[in-house]
Amino acid sequence: MKATIRVVLLLMGLCSFQPGPNDNFSGIRNTAFQDGESVTFKVFYNTLGMYIGAGEATFTTSLERFNGKVAYHCIGDGKSYPFFDNFFKVRDRYETYIDTSTMLPLKFIRNVNEGGYKIYNNVTFNQAANTAITTNGVFKTPGNVQDVVSAIYYARNINFDNYKINDKIPFDMFLDDQVYHLYIRYLGKDKVKTRYGKFNAIKFKPLLIKGTVFEGGEKMTAWVSDDPNHLLLRVESPISVGNVKIDMFGYHNLRYPLTSLIEVR
Repeated sequence: MKATIRVVLLLMGLCSFQPGPNDNFSGIRNTAFQDGESVTFKVFYNTLGMYIGAGEATFTTSLERFNGKVAYHCIGDGKSYPFFDNFFKVRDRYETYIDTSTMLPLKFIRNVNEGGYKIYNNVTFNQAANTAITTNGVFKTPGNVQDVVSAIYYARNINFDNYKINDKIPFDMFLDDQVYHLYIRYLGKDKVKTRYGKFNAIKFKPLLIKGTVFEGGEKMTAWVSDDPNHLLLRVESPISVGNVKIDMFGYHNLRYPLTSLIEVR
């Protein structure tokens, strides 16, 4: 299962990033998460009619200084489980440093090892100059661009009540030396049962670009918690071979009580 943390990160970023109708992607104030937060997700993979655990990813947040600025250092670590290691061993790490005053990324690091195929990319963002300096060169970016991890944390501070059902919400993301112009479709409030429990949730479908893992279009569905934390709870999607589900499975030091939780499974 070669997409453990990449799946989690892409799904979180693509499924939960929603700027307000008049938002310019900058200047938002963080009210959703705090220093010391940790959230764990498990990936379940299905090819023969039954979902089995394939891997997990943990996201942690700390408050640090970066180039003289106070920044959130957010890390996503992912790995496949020992059984899947026999087929395709995954050890992935993604990091971002987010300016606390704008919630825009300052630096993004991707360090992955997937079945022996290694990728390292170190990106420094110059938001004022609209450029990204990476391991491979200098690239132009749109104003206020996000990386795949910073988008997760930015999104958690958005007021979801600003949207109508079926609204398309566009955003720009820089990943793998490319800018992606994407959107999500807001589907309203819902209740979702995960392997952790039952929640009041907010439901979305993202536009995905067809690639080696995902089919293109709006075939993926995601749910985030309908409370001030705005945590990703579940993602369901077909992939190139089979289907995948990702569930939130544990958390520590959330800023608010998880009031969206109706009952624990």
